[in-house]
Parts: sequence; structure tokens; C-alpha cells
Amino acid sequence: EDEDEGEESEEEEEEKGKAESKPKEGAAKRDASGEKKEPRKEDTGRPRVFFDVAMDGAPAGKVIFELYSDVVPRTAENFRALCTGEKGRGRSGKPLHFKGSGFHRIIPGFMCQGGDFTRGNGTGGESVYGETFKDENFNLKHQGFGTLSMANAGKNTNGSQFFICTGQTPHLN
Repeated sequence: EDEDEGEESEEEEEEKGKAESKPKEGAAKRDASGEKKEPRKEDTGRPRVFFDVAMDGAPAGKVIFELYSDVVPRTAENFRALCTGEKGRGRSGKPLHFKGSGFHRIIPGFMCQGGDFTRGNGTGGESVYGETFKDENFNLKHQGFGTLSMANAGKNTNGSQFFICTGQTPHLN
């Protein structure tokens, strides 16, 4: 699966917000466990970024993330900048950008992991601050389906790898 990333303009965000707050009749949104998910209804002022996802070269849809810049500002800025590619090349010599990278680990009913744009196999990646950066806090909890979280190798090893929860994940809190 390939990802094409970017940052939404305010007009796109506003239009998306309208569309998200009025789901199609009869088309309830559900997570991997079948639990009904309600669309976001208010504008929080937090930055939003997106991935255009493809599977085997065919478009599979757009995933929109709201980043908690008010709670984890360095983490949110790292992810946002990796979506836009605005920071150029990293210490590895590779572009600091998710574009064209894939999900290297998928566990049905749990999560999809990606963000290793240096090696593509889950052993690489790089933050916009250097190889890795420190944990900010653990104030946010994993809320299940759709939760975006950093994947790392332990304390203070955040780079570019992330995962998206596809089911309930209370064991991560």
C-alpha cells in the first residue's frame, strides 16, 4: 500500500467537515469490530493532514488525521512536516517525507504500521529533528479505531514510524 500525503487547505478542511458531519443516509460508519463511529462535528483548530492511500497501484481512499498539536506539539509537528515533505532531506540522505512509503506491518483488527521511508521494512525511519526525539508525554489514550500513534523502539526513540488502530486497543494505555 502506498501513501501520498499532504496538508489540507482551510477550504478543503471546511468542505470535508461539512461532508463528514452529514453521512450518507443508510451508510453508517463502523470500525473493524463493527462498532458505529460518529463523525467529527466541530472544528478544533488543530492541524489536519491526509494520506491518499493506494493498494496495488489503485486508489483506495483518503485518510484524514487531526493532530493534537496542543497536547504533543513536537510529535504533531514532526508528523505534519513528514506529510508535506517541507524539511528536505534527512541525515540518512533520504527525503523527509511519507510520500510513496507503505504500510510494512498490518495486523487485522489491531493496527496498520508505516512511516519507515528509509528502509521500508520497519527497521528505519527518521524524524525531522534528527534520527529520533524524546517522548513528550502520555496524556492521550488510545481510543481504538482510527487512533494515530507513534511506533518506536522504547523510551525516547520516536522517529517517523506510526500506526493507525483498526480495533479497540485498551492494552496500549
